[in-house]
Amino acid sequence: MSGLIRTLVFGDNERAPYHPLHAIEKELRAIIGEGFHMETTDDYERLHKESIEQYDLCISYADCWEEKLTDAQVAGLLAFVAEGGGLLVIHNGISVQNRHELRQLIGAKFLGHPPYRRLTFQYADTRHVMVEGAEPFEMDEEPYRFEMDSFIDTELLMTYTMDGKSYPAAWAHKYGLGRVAYLMPGHHAPSFALPAYRSLIKSAAKWTAGACK
Repeated sequence: MSGLIRTLVFGDNERAPYHPLHAIEKELRAIIGEGFHMETTDDYERLHKESIEQYDLCISYADCWEEKLTDAQVAGLLAFVAEGGGLLVIHNGISVQNRHELRQLIGAKFLGHPPYRRLTFQYADTRHVMVEGAEPFEMDEEPYRFEMDSFIDTELLMTYTMDGKSYPAAWAHKYGLGRVAYLMPGHHAPSFALPAYRSLIKSAAKWTAGACK
């Protein structure tokens, strides 16, 4: 697999209360596609340091709102990013926030969401390579709400508008030698069908993996 970005996607299947990984695996594999070697797992033991360190990029689609990661799993993921790995968190992947160390790693706390609805997404005034040349878009999605972590110097990349107010929808930052990005859309397979969002996911995967500046 020389030259490919070694990618581990982790989430939940039978244990998932809302967002099973297998429901979006095909779409995600098609999106990141060429240049990546993607593996998926619902075995969180693969986050242990001796296992995860073989990858370049880790994508969280975790749906573990109640069950916390173990100390060894948390330590493995933290070390992976701090030592130069990439972490891309999509939608419910932020559920690993039930460990405060990972909440700070991601840069925000999920607070809840109003009902699924049509949302307008627009990009912040930024020159970040992840959103360079990107166009605003609309899609049906769960409007997640967040409390941003004041101790992480993250860059807001995208917002969504609802009832006349703007809310964070994507951000990115460095963490030690590694990179972290969060993308809010991703409730189910149709969320991954929009070309504009597919392009954003691919850009985020490349940036977090260190394949672009």
